[in-house]
Amino acid sequence: MVITLKWIYKVKLDELGGILKNKARLVSCGYRQEEGIDFEESFAPVARLEAIQIFLAYAAHKNMVVYQMDVKTTFLNGNLRKEVYVSQPDGFVDSDNPNHVYKLKKA
Repeated sequence: MVITLKWIYKVKLDELGGILKNKARLVSCGYRQEEGIDFEESFAPVARLEAIQIFLAYAAHKNMVVYQMDVKTTFLNGNLRKEVYVSQPDGFVDSDNPNHVYKLKKA
């Protein structure tokens, strides 16, 4: 099973339309589940330490400033009953291996 990952970006505005903060989350695309295969399972947004490091490295590479970052650690250490792979999220695709997937070690 390959789970597709997606970046969710959100800009929080104040009452005058000024930017208060930018938010980014790496989430799994549960809406792409297939009935009969993984329809009974649900997936939650998760972030591993490596994903956080990649996010911060990407922000530094693009000369962006990260003022605050919240990480939800729910279900990060669950044991997997079968092999699960995740796709490369947009913006982080390896140009030498664009079709590679990553094996998920913990759920």
